[in-house]
Amino acid sequence: MYVNSTIDPCKAPNRFTYEVLSWVMVVEYVLGLPLNLSVLYIFIFRYKFWKNKSIFLFNIVVADFLLMVILPAKAYHYRHGQRRSPIKAVCKTMHFLLCLNRGASIAFLITLSIDRYFNVVHLGRRNFVKALKKTPQISILIWVLLLPLTIPTMVNTFECCNSFDNTTFLNNVTDLFREIVYFTQILIPFIILVYCTVRIVYRLRRKTVGEKTKLRRAVLVVISVVVVFTLCFLPITIARAVLLVARLQYWQREYVVVQVYDSLMVLSYIDCLLDPLVYCFCISGFKDAYMSTFCPTFLKKKLLKAELALEQQPQ
Repeated sequence: MYVNSTIDPCKAPNRFTYEVLSWVMVVEYVLGLPLNLSVLYIFIFRYKFWKNKSIFLFNIVVADFLLMVILPAKAYHYRHGQRRSPIKAVCKTMHFLLCLNRGASIAFLITLSIDRYFNVVHLGRRNFVKALKKTPQISILIWVLLLPLTIPTMVNTFECCNSFDNTTFLNNVTDLFREIVYFTQILIPFIILVYCTVRIVYRLRRKTVGEKTKLRRAVLVVISVVVVFTLCFLPITIARAVLLVARLQYWQREYVVVQVYDSLMVLSYIDCLLDPLVYCFCISGFKDAYMSTFCPTFLKKKLLKAELALEQQPQ
């Protein structure tokens, strides 16, 4: 493979772009940390997640905190024109946490969608996902199974997304395995998600009026997961595919694709801000519990008046 030795792939190709991205990450961190801390409080003290079948949702919050850990350091490196930490151990640790965050988020979001699918489309049949929700050890098992999927990111070198930029056969095989893992852990769950969404919506159209309230809630759950997937995981996956093509085809303007890829990667971190949308649809009363706990008194009074006005309107 051809390697341009005059270009350091770990240096920011455009300093201004990466300074802007660093500020975007700062905003994501400033908004995401208090939001996820407050959500964590609700799950622990208001809902007692270990008793109310909210274990999978709690694990998504834990996954978001993994992202919160690395955002300040990543913003710092971008601010100083580096695409990754110059310290090898720090670089690999950050990449490991990022991959674990993405894998856990996808795994638990898809599990929720499958649960809604069985509850709606195969109502009355044995729902193995519902049984899993009652077993906390299953969540631990999912985390353990995710670890082998992150090991390829630690093998050899994956600094600065430079797959297939060397001549060693072993390195290229490692890169190929890494990319297969990356794409399958996003594309296959997305196909499952689309299938579940289509079947649930189709079921909603065939149901009678009295059953539609529960079904609409299930539709909102899977649609919220689709929104998270569409905004956070699909764009970066497409950009990664384009980047690999650019590298294999020796595009002269590969640095432009690199900037687009890194920009979409930073935007994908908003999953820590979008996940609470899923919680609101998955747990009845979550929004009310959150607002009653953290909203100012005057705002709660206004919301209560609005709800009473809606209830008093003639049907």
